[in-house]
Amino acid sequence: MQRRAQRADQPYQRASRRLSRVLVGAAAVPVMLIAAGCSSDSGSGADAKQVSESPAGASASPSPTVEAAAYAKLPEPCKVLSKKTLEELVPEAGKSGKEGSSDDVSARAGCSWDSLDNNGVKGSQFRWLNVSLLRFESDVTRGSGEQRARDYYDKQVTDVQSAEGAKNTKAEQLTGTGDQATAVRYDLKKKEGAFKQQTIVARVENVVVTLDYNGAGLAGDETPDADDLMKAAKKAAKEAVTAVTKANETDASATPGGTNSPSGSATSSATPAKKS
Repeated sequence: MQRRAQRADQPYQRASRRLSRVLVGAAAVPVMLIAAGCSSDSGSGADAKQVSESPAGASASPSPTVEAAAYAKLPEPCKVLSKKTLEELVPEAGKSGKEGSSDDVSARAGCSWDSLDNNGVKGSQFRWLNVSLLRFESDVTRGSGEQRARDYYDKQVTDVQSAEGAKNTKAEQLTGTGDQATAVRYDLKKKEGAFKQQTIVARVENVVVTLDYNGAGLAGDETPDADDLMKAAKKAAKEAVTAVTKANETDASATPGGTNSPSGSATSSATPAKKS
């Protein structure tokens, strides 16, 4: 009886031993997984360390640059035209013109002259001349001085051609006057008489020159010939552009490559002389 009981217990004992081995094996699996997980984490940490030790700013883009403006200053506005030219255009103007107000004469300047040749009962001949100079500096956010001057030149030509009250407007491109130049003429009727307006807009490097010249016969005098006025205006515009170049010759020769370094931000806050 005892042996039968022992034999009966044998299957139960074998099953118990198998179960114990399964449980032991199952308990070992999490240990292996944890060990594997630790190995994987340590690899990621090494990669992160490599990244953190890479040179700072390796992928940063360089700072933006812009070409320096060619001209750093403007000439004295009331001296851009010769005495001879002034005597031809505004014979009764006197020795000096009226300089326009400006908070920075190196960036914006202007001068105007007016002439009234009184012929008594025969009437009078009126002339008005104005020269405006605007210099643009290079700026990394707004572009080079030359490009900014180009943009202003285009706008100025458009504005002149669309002047209020202008009649018979004509425009022509000029050569030999700076890098770009446009001459615009039109008729303007005022209560004083019929005015012949001539405007020349010219650009040389980063400077824009605008020359206005008009004439009228008052109190019954004859209206001046527009062709004669335009011829005189073209001559004066060339002189003004040349004056801008000469004013910067000393700076250009002192700077390698003949290019001036930026001297400040461009401004257009000055109030130009008012037209007649």
